[in-house]
Amino acid sequence: MMRLDPVDSVEVHVLVDNVTDSLSSVPSYVETEFAGLDRRRQGQWVLSGSCLCCAAHGLSCLVTLRRGGETKTLLFDTGPEDRVFEQNVSRLGADLGAVEAIVLSHGHWDHGGAMLKALQIIRDHNGGRRVPYYAHPDIFRTRAMKRADGSMRVMEDVPGVEALSLHGADVVNTSEAQALFGGMAHVSGEIPRITPFERGLPGQHRRSADGQGWELDELIMDERFVAAHVKGKGLVVFTACSHAGVINVLKHAKASFPDIPLYAVAGGLHLSGTNERIIGETVAAMREFGLGVIAAGHCTGWRAVTALANEFGDKVLVPLAVGKRYSF
Repeated sequence: MMRLDPVDSVEVHVLVDNVTDSLSSVPSYVETEFAGLDRRRQGQWVLSGSCLCCAAHGLSCLVTLRRGGETKTLLFDTGPEDRVFEQNVSRLGADLGAVEAIVLSHGHWDHGGAMLKALQIIRDHNGGRRVPYYAHPDIFRTRAMKRADGSMRVMEDVPGVEALSLHGADVVNTSEAQALFGGMAHVSGEIPRITPFERGLPGQHRRSADGQGWELDELIMDERFVAAHVKGKGLVVFTACSHAGVINVLKHAKASFPDIPLYAVAGGLHLSGTNERIIGETVAAMREFGLGVIAAGHCTGWRAVTALANEFGDKVLVPLAVGKRYSF
């Protein structure tokens, strides 16, 4: 069984998300973008557009783990493109120089589009040190969605191994689970597909191995989650898009660490678009986990967020927004 040691705390700073929301009330363990600005600038700032982050279709989280006097920082995805990522990092005052590992959750542009820019910023602030980069071999395949007329809407590739290496990444290219920071965090292997209703991303294809055609790729088996064990609370699971299905994600996390209770899930639940049809089954199935926090965002969609709010209430559902900082 993979090792996952308890940590004293996990902090999650949302660098990119589809939504901006600094006005809604939040629980005590969450700081909004505005509150973060006020804290960092000790109240000495003028509210204007030049202070604020940009929401965009994508996700990026800076995850900081603390144990005793030890602090480790992980970058989980980067969002869709350089401008949004760089602007948000700057305006949030995020310390990318502290990043000691990067995980790309899966091979979609809205999660890996700013990877080369992220590596540049990290190495500009860490003395030029190279950075471990955890990837599944299949993330580098070209993806596309099949249109009704049979044509393909091709997606931008995420940066390949050569480009990543040239920008200072030491690519760990494997489908197997990995322990990070001496067991302080866990990167899953491929997520088993168990539930009958979670079927991936209908209509997605990828380039065949010979590059000559397309093959169905609805399950997106390169997707992985990151988990940490917060002492006294349990597992915090970071799921970027939940193409595996959030129930499959949580079941695999529970099976991987059966002696640790699930506490929180954070990320996109991909219950928008064609997956709106499984909102009811997904929300009903989430009851079994007894989660203390559901931090849903990115591709979850407003219909699913509404269903989750109706089922779990705002003591459990605390939606993601760019600039939010969660402290577990």
